[in-house]
Amino acid sequence: MIERNGVKYYPTIGLEIHVELATDSKMFCSCKNDTDEQNPNVNICSVCMAHPGTLPVPNAKAIESVMKVGLAMNADIANFTEFDRKNYFYPDIPKGYQISQYKYPIVANGELNGVKITRIHLEEDTATSKHDRGDFSLVDYNRAGVPLMELVTEPVIHDSETAMKFAKELQLLVRTLGVSHANIEKGEMRIEVNISVSTDPEKLATKVEVKNIGSITAAGKSIDYEIERMIGLYEAGRGEEIVQETRGWDENKQGTFSQRKKENSNDYRYFPDPDIPKFYLHDLFDLNKMKSELAELPSQKRVRFAEFGIKSDDIESYVTDIKLGTFFQEVASILNNADSVKTASNYITSDMLGLLAKDDTLIYPSTQTFSKLIQMNVDGRLNSRATKDILAMIVKVDEDPETIADREGLIQKNDPEAFKAMAQKIIDVNPTVADEYKAGKESSLMFFVGQMMKETKGSGNPAMIQEILKDLLK
Repeated sequence: MIERNGVKYYPTIGLEIHVELATDSKMFCSCKNDTDEQNPNVNICSVCMAHPGTLPVPNAKAIESVMKVGLAMNADIANFTEFDRKNYFYPDIPKGYQISQYKYPIVANGELNGVKITRIHLEEDTATSKHDRGDFSLVDYNRAGVPLMELVTEPVIHDSETAMKFAKELQLLVRTLGVSHANIEKGEMRIEVNISVSTDPEKLATKVEVKNIGSITAAGKSIDYEIERMIGLYEAGRGEEIVQETRGWDENKQGTFSQRKKENSNDYRYFPDPDIPKFYLHDLFDLNKMKSELAELPSQKRVRFAEFGIKSDDIESYVTDIKLGTFFQEVASILNNADSVKTASNYITSDMLGLLAKDDTLIYPSTQTFSKLIQMNVDGRLNSRATKDILAMIVKVDEDPETIADREGLIQKNDPEAFKAMAQKIIDVNPTVADEYKAGKESSLMFFVGQMMKETKGSGNPAMIQEILKDLLK
């Protein structure tokens, strides 16, 4: 709810998200499904180009992928389903219609990240229109016929933050399940938002749909822009100008613009595709087996990683970055100790990732090497500085950390008698600093600690050194 000048406004948002499925072939033919293909119109055939006499053959892997997403959301998997023809003319549709699903989607209901799902259905993608060569357009049909999953949420979202969190979670889910790469910059995931703003919490107002959204952040911005635009029209007494329409998002202007009046389902003249048989999915697929074989879901990973007692930000890093999460999990299994695992997590997220981000030639060390390094730190054989120094080496070349420590003289020294004698000498030559500490200047102690660490070439135990200094400076 947003209140302006004593009036309460209630935004309502629904999402339509298209996700290209990572199958080897297209939805209804054997053409290669390759989002990285740069040469136009090479992955095409008589089927996806709708030549007369050709027949579509559904891709079983694509159907299974949509079912997996539904199962991961605890949704209802339809027994009966069919494909329909969605009729409209546009250059990116070679048939003059799109094979989609209308009345009988594969998935219904379900929930993700607290947002209820209306349906998930399967269709074929359109071609790609190019407008970058002059005052004309070109069409690349490589994408035409690629399997496309469309998810529709219930209108239960009320702010941009919730919408963006949902989109991020869906992207993570399909990647985790292995059904899509979901790279938005490649068009493998496309977000459309439906927005309405009402002054009555019990009624939905006229909605608009926003397309041409190039990122999850842009989706959030388009929602905020539309909410402000509609409220502004209400406040100006021009609420009748809010009409059901499709608007586009202009990234440069950071605003929306009108594209066309919004169609409804009747305009598409849906009817069952006569060339594709009906399906009884429960007879064709073993749902119990499919569910048991699902990859560990992001929500399940969060619960499991939380058991290690690590920071919530670290948990999210491991969940969102599958490679990093796998690395951490293997390290945790090797160390098998709560305190050691926490220490490992701190070095992974704060130090290792920092190094890798600065130089793309660096590598993940082996989990055995990294675990040994952390164990040496936990055992008191390496201080923090030495641990960081060795970590910077093993991301260049995977080498035994103990060998490095011996070679570089980094094994932490824990000789209290030797430290005591060394500390007394340093105190004796710095009487002024010693007097300052005795007078209450706590920072002076760190001067002495620094001198001791310099004398020991960084190999002294800082905690032991500090205690010895405190005792001598009484």
